[in-house]
Amino acid sequence: MADEALFQFLHYELMQYIYKSADSKETENGRNITKLENMGFRVGQGLIERLTKDTARFKDELDTMKFICKDFWTCVFKKQIDNLRTNHQGIYVLQDNKFRLLSQLSAGKQYLEHAPKYLAFSCGLVRGALSNLGVKSIVTAEVSVMPTILLQKI
Repeated sequence: MADEALFQFLHYELMQYIYKSADSKETENGRNITKLENMGFRVGQGLIERLTKDTARFKDELDTMKFICKDFWTCVFKKQIDNLRTNHQGIYVLQDNKFRLLSQLSAGKQYLEHAPKYLAFSCGLVRGALSNLGVKSIVTAEVSVMPTILLQKI
């Protein structure tokens, strides 16, 4: 439980640091989100190395995504992904109905515009993990109802 709170505090302080230290031009251009996503990418790469050091190679991309949904997500967020969908053509949608980094925000729609900055680091985590597993990807996040997120791997 303490690990979870520490991670949430670290994530929040990281966001605050990036957004407070940036110029207004960087905020307008989305560079802050890019910085957070790049930080998450590097953390995801390192974490997946540690998690897979004693694991056999994955047969295919679907097995890789199952590992991300079960083991990787559990390691980072202390729960599995709630739903994994695919069109069997390389697009995967991961759904987390109680995303921990958004659970502290109100369930109202007034915070939906702030959701991208809370999700950038997590998108980077997944992209970095997939990159180290040999899966080239673009990871996007969508929030329509708080605290549910949809991560899409293309």
